[in-house]
Amino acid sequence: MSYNWNWGILLEQSPEGIGSYLYTLWLGLQWTMLVAAGAWILALAVGSVLGVARSLPGRWFSPLATAYVEIFRNIPLLVQLFLWYFVMPELLPRSWGLWVKQLPNAPLYTAILGIGLYMGSRVGEQLRAGIQALPRGQMMAATAIGLTVPQAFRFVILPQAYRIILPPLTSEFLNTIKNTSVALTIGLLELTARARAMQEYSFQVFEAFTAATVLYLLLNIAVTFAMRLIESRVAVPGLGVLKK
Repeated sequence: MSYNWNWGILLEQSPEGIGSYLYTLWLGLQWTMLVAAGAWILALAVGSVLGVARSLPGRWFSPLATAYVEIFRNIPLLVQLFLWYFVMPELLPRSWGLWVKQLPNAPLYTAILGIGLYMGSRVGEQLRAGIQALPRGQMMAATAIGLTVPQAFRFVILPQAYRIILPPLTSEFLNTIKNTSVALTIGLLELTARARAMQEYSFQVFEAFTAATVLYLLLNIAVTFAMRLIESRVAVPGLGVLKK
């Protein structure tokens, strides 16, 4: 039994009545980009706190940051999303739980939260490696001229560490984009979910997922070029970088 190829299906009207199948994939891509952007901002914020915390020996928050990284990094993302979406509302007080369940676009917020916290543990490890790659004299020199530890991190350590870890951060950003596909399991109609719906409506599985693959590829290529441009703009001569 041979497969009947039909690339014209992309331009046909979807049963949802919102446009062609190609347009529904475009809508899914928009949700993918929104989740990826929100999750990445959260991951950078969480990862920055974790990376700094794990670079301060002898403080009580270093073990807490280590525990966070080990827990979030070693539990599958799919399990974490299920916990945030299905379990967490049940653990909250009844009124809070009902409010969370009735939130409009609850899958969107859950996906941003779950993916962001998960990727934050990975970004934290990257930042810790970047900080440790700097000479120890950097911190000593900063404190010697009168800077406090927070000031030393803000003005001396972190600007250099972020430059060092830009290549691995690019990989983590791409992983964040790809991880958004897991959000279909909690009902978010991102790109993979739209491709799956197109396949179920039209039975043209290869056309649906080939189109989704091309869209993912174009998005990731755009992100890669943008990150390389940023890397070239902020590079400091003589300052090494961590390879991907």
